[in-house]
Amino acid sequence: MTAIGRSLGNLTTVGKVVLPLLLLIVVVGPIITVLVGIYLLPLVIDVVSSNLGIVRFVVAITAILLFSIPAAFLIIYMELKVIAFMNSRVGPDRVGPAGAAHSVVAGLKVLLKEDFTPTSADKLVFTWAPVVVFLTAVMTFLVIPFGPPEMDAQGNYLEGGLVGQDFNIALLYVFAVGGMTVVGLLMAGWSSFNKYSLLGGLRSAAQVVSYEIPLTLSVVGLILLAGTMSLQELAAQQGDWFGNWFVFRQPLGALIFFIAATAEANRTPFDLTEADSEIVAGFATEYSGMRFGFLFFAEYVNVFIVSALITTLFFGSWNAPVDIAAVLDAINATFGTTLQPLTVALDPSSLGIGLLILLAVVPVALTLLFALPFYLTRSSMPAWQALIIGFLLFNVVAMGAAFTLAWIGWHWVAGIVWFMIKTFGFVFVFVWMRATLPRVRIDHLMAFAWKWLLPASLLNLFITATAIVVVKSINPGA
Repeated sequence: MTAIGRSLGNLTTVGKVVLPLLLLIVVVGPIITVLVGIYLLPLVIDVVSSNLGIVRFVVAITAILLFSIPAAFLIIYMELKVIAFMNSRVGPDRVGPAGAAHSVVAGLKVLLKEDFTPTSADKLVFTWAPVVVFLTAVMTFLVIPFGPPEMDAQGNYLEGGLVGQDFNIALLYVFAVGGMTVVGLLMAGWSSFNKYSLLGGLRSAAQVVSYEIPLTLSVVGLILLAGTMSLQELAAQQGDWFGNWFVFRQPLGALIFFIAATAEANRTPFDLTEADSEIVAGFATEYSGMRFGFLFFAEYVNVFIVSALITTLFFGSWNAPVDIAAVLDAINATFGTTLQPLTVALDPSSLGIGLLILLAVVPVALTLLFALPFYLTRSSMPAWQALIIGFLLFNVVAMGAAFTLAWIGWHWVAGIVWFMIKTFGFVFVFVWMRATLPRVRIDHLMAFAWKWLLPASLLNLFITATAIVVVKSINPGA
C-alpha cells in the first residue's frame, strides 16, 4: 500500500484526475454496457423498427453531413495539385504526404479566424446567408443515388439503394432546392452593406435565373425518353453497356446541361459573382472566419453535386461501362457455352465465433509472416522495424483482398466505385477548365444564356418530342 500511495503521490494533478476516470471506465463501462444490452436494447429495437422512415432520414442526413466536408477538402486538394501540375509547379508538399493534409489545415485555419461582422450590416441576414447557401447544396445530396439497390433472384433491381430518399419527382426536387442558392447569395450581398457585395449578389441572381431555364429544359427531352424523374430509375435504365447511356441519346441536352450547370455552380469561366478583378470577392467580400468557410465549402460541394448529376443523368450513374453478366449471356447465346460471372457469397455472420478468432489470430500471424523475411535477410534491421514493415504489408494485402471480395460479392461496392470514378472525372474537368479558360465578360455571359443556350434547349426538346411521335406512329409498340 505504501508503494501504491507513493506512486499516486508522484502523479500530477491531471494524472490524479485522469487515472480514476480510466479505472471507472474500465470497471464500470463493461457493467453498464451489459445492463444496457439486457434492458434497453429490446426497447431501442422496437422504437427503430416502428419508425424506420425517420431513422433512415436521420442516418441519411448524418452520412451526408459527414461526407460533404471531406469531399470539399478532397476537391480543394485536387484543384491545388492539378493546377500546379498544369502550371509546371509542385503544389502543396509540406503538410502530410505529398501535401495531402494541406486543404484540411487551410480549412481549419479559416474556421479559427475572427468571425467579423461589419458595423452597418444586417446581422441576422448576414449570419443566416452562409447557412442557406450551404444547406441548399447539402440538401441536394438526399436524392443522388450513390449505388444500386438490391437485386431479386431474377436479377431485377428492387426499390431503395444507396440513396437518402428516392421518389418519382427527385429531379424536380434537385432543381427546386438548387434554385434556392440564389436566395442565400442575394442575402449575403444585400446584408453586407457593401457595394461590391451587392453587385456580386445581383450578378448571382441574374446568372442563376438566366441559366436555370436552359438547365431545366435540357433534361426535358431525357424525361420524355425515360418516362420518369426518379434518379434511381434513370440510373437503372442506363444499364448493360455504355450504349444505353443517355449522353448518346441526348448529346445536345448533355452539352447544354454541362454548360448551364457550370454557370449555376459559379465555376470558371462563369465565376462572375466573385470576380476579384472587378468586384473584389463579390457577395463574400465582407465575410470571414466560419461564415466565409461555409460559403467556401458550399462552392466545392456544388462542384461534386454538379459532377454527380451529370454522371447520374447522362453517363450511366453507378453502372459499369460494360456489364460482364450481359457480355457472358451474349457469348453463351452465340456459342452455346455456359459461362457465368464469378460470384462469392459473403456472409461473415455465418462464421460465428470463428470470425472473432480469425480477427484475433490472422492479423498477428500474417504480420509475423511478412516481417520474417526482412528480419532474416537483413541482420542490421531491428526486430521492431521488421514488425512495422510486416504490419504495413499485412494492411495492404488485407485491404486489397477485402476490396476484391467485396467487389465480387456485393454488387453495390462496384456501383459506388464506378459512380465515384465518373464523378471525380468530371471534377477533374472542372479543375482543368479553371486552369485553362479565361473569365468571360458579364454581358457575354448573359447573352450566351438567352441567345444560344435557350434556343438550343428548345430545339433539343422539339427534336426529341418529334422523334418520339414519329417512332410511335411507325411502331406503336415501341
